[in-house]
Amino acid sequence: MYEPIRTKSVHSTMAGNPTTDFPHRSREEELDIQLAGHLAALLAVTDELRATAPSEDLDLAAERLAGQVARLRDGRRPARAVASGGQQKVAALHQRAHALAGRALVVAASRADTAAAILAAERMDAHAAAQAESQELTGVV
Repeated sequence: MYEPIRTKSVHSTMAGNPTTDFPHRSREEELDIQLAGHLAALLAVTDELRATAPSEDLDLAAERLAGQVARLRDGRRPARAVASGGQQKVAALHQRAHALAGRALVVAASRADTAAAILAAERMDAHAAAQAESQELTGVV
């Protein structure tokens, strides 16, 4: 009733082993990449906060974040953000940093990376406290 297929499928491989056609990453490698990305994004926001409202806490956090990103990227140091010069609201930066730290915490917990999870949780607490403090100062509840 149907004519048989006369050509090889485009999905088959020449070597006969479909797993060698392209590189595969393990789940751990994927989580490392994802965690490094979240921490690098958090580092960029931290650098922006440091330029807007400098503090020793942010300096220390930036160095620790850079160290964790370098560890996850096999020693390659992350690119550091340069202050954009724009006067973004500090509260908005803290809110963005809090969200990024939360994402990093979720990935760090799923890959059982205690050091990164502790750092992310500390940053979440610091940014939540900064948000609460700015709300108290402005009288917004």
